[in-house]
Amino acid sequence: MSLYIGRETSKLWKRISAETTTEVNLLAENWKYVLGGLICQYMHGLAARGVHYIHRPGPTLQDTGFLLLPELGEERAYVSETVFTFIFLSFILWTFHPFVFKTKKIYTVLIWCRVLSFLVACQFLRVLTFYSTQLPGPNYHCREGSRLATLPRPDNPLEFLLIMPRGVLYGCGDLIFSSHMIFSLVFVRTYQKYGTRRFIKQCAWLTVVIQSLLIIASRKHYTVDVVVAWYTVNLVVFFVDRKLADMPERNIGAPILPLSKDVRMKEENTKLVNGNPGDPVDWRLRNQANGKVNEDSNGLHVDVLDGV
Repeated sequence: MSLYIGRETSKLWKRISAETTTEVNLLAENWKYVLGGLICQYMHGLAARGVHYIHRPGPTLQDTGFLLLPELGEERAYVSETVFTFIFLSFILWTFHPFVFKTKKIYTVLIWCRVLSFLVACQFLRVLTFYSTQLPGPNYHCREGSRLATLPRPDNPLEFLLIMPRGVLYGCGDLIFSSHMIFSLVFVRTYQKYGTRRFIKQCAWLTVVIQSLLIIASRKHYTVDVVVAWYTVNLVVFFVDRKLADMPERNIGAPILPLSKDVRMKEENTKLVNGNPGDPVDWRLRNQANGKVNEDSNGLHVDVLDGV
C-alpha cells in the first residue's frame, strides 16, 4: 500500500512540475495581458470607490423584484455572498485543475487571459453606466440614516488609492449593473465552452439563477441591475469571444505547448495545396496507389503499370 502511494505521489509531483514549466512559459509570453487585466480590476475598484463619495442616500425606488421576493433581512444578507464565493472559488479551482488531473483540456494562463478580457470589457461598460446616473442604494448600509451611505472626503491620495475589503463589501452607488453578476456569468459561460461535465454546466447555470434571486432578495441591487447584467454580459462575452483567437484545446498525448502561429499557417497551407485535411505522408501514399508518381525535377507524370 505504501509503495502504491509513493508511486502515485511521484507521478503527481512529475505532473505538477511539467505543468508548472508549461504555464510559466505561457505566462512569459502573455504576462502583459495578465498584468493589464489585473490593473483594470484595480481601476474598476477605484471607480466603484469614487462613486461612493458622491452617493446620496434617498428613498428606495419602486422595484418589481422587491414586491415579488420576500426580503431576507440584514441578518441573512450573507447568503448571497456565500453563493457568490462558492462560484468564484469553484471556478478558480477548475482553472488550475490541469496541474493535478490527467485530463488536460485547457491552459490555465490562456483561460485567464480570456476571462480577464471579458471582465475588462464588461466593467468598462459598468463604470460608464453607474457614473452616468447615481441611484439611491437599496442596501441596508446605503439607506438614509446610515453613516456608511456616503464616504467622508479622503485626507490624502493614499487613503483613496488603498482599497480595503470592507470598502468592497460596503460600497454604495455602483448599481447598474451588478458586478457579482458580471463575474458569475463570465465564469459560467467560460466553463460552458471549455468544461467537460454536462451535469456541472447545468448546476452552474442553476446556481447563477439562484444567486440572481438572492441578490434581489437581500436588497444588494435593484432588479434592473441584475436584468441588465444578464443580457449585457452575455452579449459582451459573445462578441469579444468572436474577436479573440481560438484557444488551443489540448488532449492527452498532445504537445505540451500550443503550436506557434507560423507552424499552424504552414500546416494549413499544406492542407490547402494537397486538398487533404490529413497527413501529407498519407496523401503521397494515396497518390502512388492511384498509379501516378509526381516528378518534381521535370514536372512529368510516369504511369506505373500493374504487375511491374
